[in-house]
Amino acid sequence: MTRSLRSDAGRDPRRAPGRGPRGDAGRGPRRDLYAACAAALLVTAAVLAGRRIQATRHTLFVHWPPLLAEWDPHLGPGTPAAVLLAAAGVAYGPSLAARLPWRALLVAAWAAATAWILSLALVDGWHRGVAGRLTTREEYLRVIGRFHDLPAALRDFTRHIVAGAPDPWPAHVAGHPPGATLTFVLLDRAGLHGGGWAGLWCVLTGATACVAVLVAVRALAGETLARRAAPFLVLAPAAVWTGTSADGWFAAAAAWSVALLALAVTRRSLPWAAASGLLFGLTCYLSYGLTLMALPGAAVLWVARDGVRRRPALLLALLAGLAVVPAAFTLAGFDWWTAYRLLEIRYRQGVGGIRPYGYWVWADLAAAVLITGPATAAGLRRTATVLAHRAPPAAVRLAVLVCAALLALLAADLSGMSKAETERIWLPFAVWLLAACAYLPRPRAWLTAQVLLALLLNHLLLTGW
Repeated sequence: MTRSLRSDAGRDPRRAPGRGPRGDAGRGPRRDLYAACAAALLVTAAVLAGRRIQATRHTLFVHWPPLLAEWDPHLGPGTPAAVLLAAAGVAYGPSLAARLPWRALLVAAWAAATAWILSLALVDGWHRGVAGRLTTREEYLRVIGRFHDLPAALRDFTRHIVAGAPDPWPAHVAGHPPGATLTFVLLDRAGLHGGGWAGLWCVLTGATACVAVLVAVRALAGETLARRAAPFLVLAPAAVWTGTSADGWFAAAAAWSVALLALAVTRRSLPWAAASGLLFGLTCYLSYGLTLMALPGAAVLWVARDGVRRRPALLLALLAGLAVVPAAFTLAGFDWWTAYRLLEIRYRQGVGGIRPYGYWVWADLAAAVLITGPATAAGLRRTATVLAHRAPPAAVRLAVLVCAALLALLAADLSGMSKAETERIWLPFAVWLLAACAYLPRPRAWLTAQVLLALLLNHLLLTGW
């Protein structure tokens, strides 16, 4: 491992992954700042236009567009820990990421991400920030009692999606396949009752998403780029929403499905391929929109196509694993396609049918800027540069993976089924965009911008969903 890092450091610095291709090294930092400023202007435009639309037409149904949030400057019990973690992460994160043994780095990344997510959640206090998040009127824990007979609940699930049906599901239950609700039903049956345990499940699993991305980047693009990305994955502004939103759990499941696929094709492992398919099948039954994670999955297969050519049985193992969860739900009586068509009706019946597409189709991108931060905007600029010029193969492979995640996010945006609340809904795509920060020089400066954004968002706004 040390030899590998020294070898990378000894290459021509103009061709190193963090410096960009030839001709960009001198002007790169200035162009990075331009990209970050353009992202800030997008956010500013979304805030100003959104406030005007909401004040005059009342059609956005959010109080602090483009986020579903309230203006509420406040401190809380998590504030000291969040500030200390931010300072320590900026000061020591890049050097620790470069020096720790790989497995120790993965453990440290998960522990630090957990602490960062939890400290930000506790800025709002234990109940408002953690225990009460998944117990509100539209959330999953409200319907635990209706799943005492699991087979019957799955057979009847589609009958309660459309508003006006007998006993319609709350919005979040209706808006997802039953795998999402079953997560919390099974937690309850395991004796982990109530919103506190449900919130901690989302924190602990959501924090593993950064580990999954690190595993995938190392397998596909090498350890150096993975180590450079690690501090940005841990200290992401997305942590504000990852913690006790169920979408943090969804992001982790989706990320691990891609990470296991990366391990499968680079190691030519049939068990890893089957496990990846199994997890991707589960992901599709946690959220309808996460079928778009097939795009990053396809990118993995493309950049590691030599492994697939040498062992075509990997695809068979992947498909076999992929079939398990859909087959189980179908045999239990749940029809995914019927449910999705009914969800489209339910979506138009609610605020989704009123919110203006012409605003949200670009304002949702501003929300994506807020969850990924200015460093990601600069990293995406460098990603484009890597693809446009001759760059080391490892850097190109990472760029392809990042672009596939960006394409998935844009497809979700154009679909019109994600108008508002995308700061949590798009977490599964956002964690992959953060990997683009591996290209950035001067990581401490960019990390400072990232953590300041997260702290400001969490202390000036009361986020919700």
